[in-house]
Amino acid sequence: MNPAVGANASAPDSEALEKRTYSKVFWRIVPFLMLCYVIAYLDRVNVGFAKLQMSQDLGFSEAVFGLGAGIFFLGYFFFEVPSNLLLHKVGARVWIARIMITWGILSGCFMFVESVTSFYILRFLLGLAEAGFYPGVILYLTYWFPAHRRARIIAVFMSAIPVAGIFGNPLSGWIMDGFQGAMSLQGWQWMFLIEAIPAVVIGILVLFWLDNSIQKAKWLNDEEKALLQRAVDEDQAQATSGPHSVKGVFLDARMWWMAGIYFAFVMGQYAITFWLPTLVKATGVVGNFRIGILSAIPFLCAIVAMNLVGRSADNQRERRWHLIVPAMMGAIGFAVSASYTQNTAISLLFLSLAAAGVLTCAPLFWSLPTAFLSGTAAAAGIAAINSVGNIAGFVSPYLIGTLKDMTGSTAIGMYVLSVVLVVGAFAVWLVPRKLVNR
Repeated sequence: MNPAVGANASAPDSEALEKRTYSKVFWRIVPFLMLCYVIAYLDRVNVGFAKLQMSQDLGFSEAVFGLGAGIFFLGYFFFEVPSNLLLHKVGARVWIARIMITWGILSGCFMFVESVTSFYILRFLLGLAEAGFYPGVILYLTYWFPAHRRARIIAVFMSAIPVAGIFGNPLSGWIMDGFQGAMSLQGWQWMFLIEAIPAVVIGILVLFWLDNSIQKAKWLNDEEKALLQRAVDEDQAQATSGPHSVKGVFLDARMWWMAGIYFAFVMGQYAITFWLPTLVKATGVVGNFRIGILSAIPFLCAIVAMNLVGRSADNQRERRWHLIVPAMMGAIGFAVSASYTQNTAISLLFLSLAAAGVLTCAPLFWSLPTAFLSGTAAAAGIAAINSVGNIAGFVSPYLIGTLKDMTGSTAIGMYVLSVVLVVGAFAVWLVPRKLVNR
């Protein structure tokens, strides 16, 4: 047999095997993790919808609500790195299950909030419980997918954020209106209880569904395992320019630069997810269910943008401009919508542009640090960047709430967010092309 003919024949077979194997891994892992994140994100931000009733019932000011929403990220900050290191050590299956079950129980406890103090304490504990879930999943995906496949995979996973908004906002509005007064409970109390149950149920399912590594996946054959492991090993070998220890991560200036970029993008992300129902209501929309339906529109736009840009970034193996353009979209969207707060149509149009921009930034961002982090350093680095960046989750809602109390409007806060996003885009432009474009 002619060796050349054999080589030509084996190439399509190899490509077919690779395509089939990655498709198999995708459908086994990503939709399930996306479902987990939909539930996680819903339990994290449904307080933004509860605010429509909760603030009035309990007498919370805008600043109190904003601080309470943000305190979640203080607990998140303190336990993020230890949580991710524990996940790397004990395995994703047990640790992600633990995270989901504990946050589900705590989320349901919000129905018992009666004071500012209890609100703050529960928000802090919820952040403590959930710390490690998101960076843990990002780390877990690096165990299965090499860098050149990662942007679109993370974009699909993070589509959970707009999906949570698309279904969560109308669901929250329906529960709050439909269950108001039932068994002497307020609508917001029922919402916290009902939306907490799926986290506990899915957390138990994690124990039976996820595998800690390629080699432990019984649903893969030996040939598929070898292909996946080889790709991951080759990818990690290319990350030689990054630190190789936990200490090295914190001494690497690039890690802090990445944390600063992520901070800017998270500022915009949580402005959308926490304040969108309030921003829609401010345009004159009446009724919780109607607010929920209209609040879903920006998230529909975001889910399309996230996946199109993620696919383009992987196909072109270009990372920087695929981040800069969405960041600028977010800046323009916030600035223009702030100028038309009394016009529902125009405000919603540009809030949709802002949502598409800032929510696209989050998954695309992770192509930057994971290009030079691997192993234990990746576990610590991803968690540290996410931890520092998510301080913006504390700053953003508190800033907007405080400025609204002072001025009676959310406009100034949204202008500030626009400036922060422009700074973030410029910081991305300064990242060396050779470091991240692979």
